[in-house]
Amino acid sequence: TRCLSDWSSDVCSSDLMAELADAFVALPGGLGTCEELFEIWTWAQLGWHRKPCGVLNAAGYYDKLVAFVDSAADAAFLKPEHRAMLVVERDPDRLLDRFEAYVAPSVAKWIGHDQT
Repeated sequence: TRCLSDWSSDVCSSDLMAELADAFVALPGGLGTCEELFEIWTWAQLGWHRKPCGVLNAAGYYDKLVAFVDSAADAAFLKPEHRAMLVVERDPDRLLDRFEAYVAPSVAKWIGHDQT
């Protein structure tokens, strides 16, 4: 549903953004940018959309954030398939090329008790 009647709702505007967008790119920014990036990436992880999510890592701005995400994947807090859902590039043309070739993975959302 479109939330045109209440633009003040963050959830509503994120919902509409996700519906209308073809892809999602985080440019260098602050906490709000990070919050939006992780929200939309989580939605992809949950299977709520199958659109590419990416980071334009201009001048290495997001190097430490990418290192954190890679560390979470290395420690098995993030499935490799879910880590691969976040496209990171320094060059905008390369980022768009990877978006064009992007195919969302089909990954089980939950783990069983025997996997904990």
